[in-house]
Amino acid sequence: MACAESFADVPESTLLPEELEALGTARHEGRRREFATVRHCARRALADIGVAPVPVLPGERGAPVWPHGVVGSMTHSAGYRAAAVALDDHVRAVGIDAEPHAALPGRTLGALTRPEEREWLAALAADFPEVHWDRLLFCAKEAVYKAWFPMTRRRLGFRDAAVTFDPAGGTFRAALVEGTGHEPPAPLVYEGRWAAAPHLLLAAVVVPAGPAAVRNRPDCATPPTS
Repeated sequence: MACAESFADVPESTLLPEELEALGTARHEGRRREFATVRHCARRALADIGVAPVPVLPGERGAPVWPHGVVGSMTHSAGYRAAAVALDDHVRAVGIDAEPHAALPGRTLGALTRPEEREWLAALAADFPEVHWDRLLFCAKEAVYKAWFPMTRRRLGFRDAAVTFDPAGGTFRAALVEGTGHEPPAPLVYEGRWAAAPHLLLAAVVVPAGPAAVRNRPDCATPPTS
């Protein structure tokens, strides 16, 4: 795999003609800058795996359309842009997400979580108060969705997966829950890594290529490691 990140925006002139056309008449300056910078990151990462510069256009549900034989993911947050790519004979799917390191607003948590997750988050917050675990849970679920959607082209609700964190190891596990109706070809368990900085949260999931990527349905009631 190859990754590229940026903490500062690049000029809009770095966009290829097809990307400028896709951006259209978007007038918000911040939107134009993040659109350009995250694609600049994508081309840097693609170059590292030997892929020539190509336009990275938004496709179905806004998911980026990668060159044939490539899988990848992009993310942008305040002051941060990143892309991760890989050749599909090594990696089946990848999902990355970045979020501000701050608590979720208002009553958002209830709409994003399952009851058991709220219990786990409360325990984590008591033991490790330096991390906003509610926002990190959102970040992890976004990363899982970004890996899930290209494989299935189906919606995955926030409550369709139960996430547990290992606070010491910097890893997490997302398991699709019983009764969601989701079956292979996508995996039913996703294992990822997370990181927390003072102003930024990151989560990443990689699904390896090959039959080992599809696993049996897990027990979703495993409590978090503390």
